[in-house]
Amino acid sequence: MKEKKFKLEGGQIKQLITPMGGCIASDKITVEGLPVVFMYREEPDFEHDCGWRFYSGTETQEYVDDANNLAIYDVNTIANYDPSIIPYLEMEEGTELERVEGTNYFKVVEE
Repeated sequence: MKEKKFKLEGGQIKQLITPMGGCIASDKITVEGLPVVFMYREEPDFEHDCGWRFYSGTETQEYVDDANNLAIYDVNTIANYDPSIIPYLEMEEGTELERVEGTNYFKVVEE
């Protein structure tokens, strides 16, 4: 497996939020540097998982099905990549949000 080159280095990560645990995010965000466009919170899958999942909105199903394209991060790390997620992080499980195009705001995805 090829080593990932992240857009932010460890020294660039600042404590922006109260620690809340881990999440899963796409390499489109952490490696390619794209903004979060779609985020949802589900029942946690593992110990210290807060349930948040973050995607750029450009991932194909094939991309997401390849576990090498996703990784577990501290939510604070993803907040450093895209601080616009911060106001939404306390929302409950079952929440699905999509970025309002051209803004730093998200709207609830309706079923």
